[in-house]
Amino acid sequence: MRFRKPETLAMAATPKARTEKESTTAESRLRNQKRGNRAVDESELLTVPDGWKEPPFTKDDNPRGLLEESSFATLFPKYREAYLKECWPLVQKALHEHHINATLDLIEGSMTVCTTKKTFDPYIIIKARDLIKLLARSVPFEQAIRILGDDTACDIIKIGSLVRNKERFVKRRQRLIGPKGSTLKALELLTNCYIMVQGNTVSALGPFNGLKEVRKVVLDTMKNIHPIYNIKTLMIKRELSKDSELRSQDWERFLPQFKHKNLNKRKEPKKKTIKKEYTPFPPPQPESRIDKELASGEYFLKESQKKQQRMEQIKAKQAEAVSKRQVERNKAFIPPKEKPVMKPKKASAETKIDIAALKEKVKKAKTKKLGALTTEEVKLKVEADEKRQKKKKK
Repeated sequence: MRFRKPETLAMAATPKARTEKESTTAESRLRNQKRGNRAVDESELLTVPDGWKEPPFTKDDNPRGLLEESSFATLFPKYREAYLKECWPLVQKALHEHHINATLDLIEGSMTVCTTKKTFDPYIIIKARDLIKLLARSVPFEQAIRILGDDTACDIIKIGSLVRNKERFVKRRQRLIGPKGSTLKALELLTNCYIMVQGNTVSALGPFNGLKEVRKVVLDTMKNIHPIYNIKTLMIKRELSKDSELRSQDWERFLPQFKHKNLNKRKEPKKKTIKKEYTPFPPPQPESRIDKELASGEYFLKESQKKQQRMEQIKAKQAEAVSKRQVERNKAFIPPKEKPVMKPKKASAETKIDIAALKEKVKKAKTKKLGALTTEEVKLKVEADEKRQKKKKK
């Protein structure tokens, strides 16, 4: 809504018959005020203070109500019939608080909302229309009822006609949802919107700024731009908006620039068709069988001679096949090549065993019984026993 400034309202209230002096003073005031407004920073005028909310529309704002009845209807698919039948009493109760009548026609498969004499809010019928649209697009009642609030809007994005190929469309739609719905969940957290992908449409519900971002991401995904790029951008924007100094500045230097990767080498076809040079003359006529026989001289032979030649050709082919088969059979009888026998190397003088050292080791092992103490350990034990006996005598 546009609000008039107090000076302009005062001017509107004055009578038409004015003196020239009064008009000149009013014009000079307006000029001075415009100059003062230019001096104010534009960023302060554009920004909305934190925590500001538009006051709710009450009956005092429109006590006389609406002049005419307005109504909207929408169709719903057959598979939604059971759910709508179950939750319809809750829909009627929620709309009755705003003085809106709602009817469900299961025969035609349609939902209708219309205003009553008690309806005072002119925009509530648009909200009710959006509510039944969301319910028809498989949005659950708990989420769809939020549309009746002033700070919530909805957007139904049609994606069915954006991609012609059916398989490609399904792949890109699945890319938007992500593995186990992770991409969609990340998008919901960043935009504060509820998103529902169903069939050929994407239903989004939330604040206006979030809906704008959701539409951009959905359309980019259908244009083969991966949603992770837009999610990264949204995460950076979210962090930048927390800083009060950066809020009024340009964010282009902080946002990542994703370049399209063009393949240098184009995939070559398996079968290449080489174009022949264009000639106005037709190709030469191929030789017939008779022409070939005339060239070879076979045409002038008798039938018995021709038959003999054919038999000779067949026998030659058979002999060649037999020889090939015999070579393959003989391969099994050819012995494999054996490795040459390596002679054992003579033991060098350095690696000879020291027999004297070995004999001493054996003697020590014989004197020492299994579990017996060494000579040093025996001496220490005897000394310790003598000390104990002396202490006892004292």
